[in-house]
Amino acid sequence: EGKVSEGGLNVTLTIRLLMHGKKGETVKKMREESGARINISEGTCPERIVTITGPTDAIFKAFSMIALKFEEDINASMTNSSVTSKPPVTLRLVVPASQCGSLIGKGGSKIKEIRESTGAQVQVAGDMLPNSTERAVTISGTPDAIIQCVKQICVVMLESPPKGATIPYRPKPASAPIIFAGGQAFTIQGQYAIPHPDLTKLHQLAMQHPPFTPLGQTTPGFPGLDATTPTSSHELTIPNDLIGCIIGRQGSKINEIRQMSGAQIKIANATEGSAERQVTITGSPANISLAQYLINAR
Repeated sequence: EGKVSEGGLNVTLTIRLLMHGKKGETVKKMREESGARINISEGTCPERIVTITGPTDAIFKAFSMIALKFEEDINASMTNSSVTSKPPVTLRLVVPASQCGSLIGKGGSKIKEIRESTGAQVQVAGDMLPNSTERAVTISGTPDAIIQCVKQICVVMLESPPKGATIPYRPKPASAPIIFAGGQAFTIQGQYAIPHPDLTKLHQLAMQHPPFTPLGQTTPGFPGLDATTPTSSHELTIPNDLIGCIIGRQGSKINEIRQMSGAQIKIANATEGSAERQVTITGSPANISLAQYLINAR
């Protein structure tokens, strides 16, 4: 305790956490009692980023409150269940990949030392989180083990600051399923279908151009290249670091976009020294606008 507080009392540290669910009312209390700044990312995503900033003692106070709150939740959920063994409290930290090396240590020595001295389980993800240079570090154990573990992780992070720029992980909104009914588009949220005017416009536009095939039907030949509809081309530039999420694994996403929009989509090869890729969309105006919409949504 003494060693940590001497070394880092007046240093401001930022720790990022990945969480699920709504904890609004609890957070207010945590802010007031710990003195740490606690921010929570936008609520449209199933995952939220919780950022805790402040002097180390305020951070530890906030963490102990979070760990105890999670333990309370586990106890509450166990009262009516038949589960006999109590699951550990689990937190997911988001750490710049450039600091993960110091956290793991030579041949895994540091992470082993942290596990042994705190009794917490610590796992560093092998891959970076999507579209970022951060990795998830999962810690689990009793609230006390977690607090001791966070203290040690903070010391490592203070001793080896991140190298270079960090691209922070931003959770993506869950893509809601879309239904077309009676000439209108609806997104499904929970048990409700919510009218979606932008998609409805696109859907109606698409329906005025005969080669458009409603979702779920197979298209004969090449959709969008029917002689009756004027075809045109549209060019887009997409940053290299985002092209992967548009192409998808082995081209799965781009093929899905081609099928849904009925447009032809060509992605140019990467040119040396350029940070962008050229994408050409060909088809009827409706096919193109739907393809653009789907690419932007990705």
